[in-house]
Amino acid sequence: MKLKVVIHPAEEGGFWAEVPAIAGCATQGETMEELLTNIYEAVDACLSVDLEEIEIGENDKVLEIAV
Repeated sequence: MKLKVVIHPAEEGGFWAEVPAIAGCATQGETMEELLTNIYEAVDACLSVDLEEIEIGENDKVLEIAV
């Protein structure tokens, strides 16, 4: 999967970034390297789903796919 990330300079220094395809997915970092690490963590967190909060019936199946 490829996602576009918009990177902005932060007024107080460093950078902040947002992922427009995922509502509310944003992060920040003092350096570009830190920002890139944080972007991957933010996307993972935004796309993670806790299956315990979803009602799954006995005839339902859960699949994990890569896109």
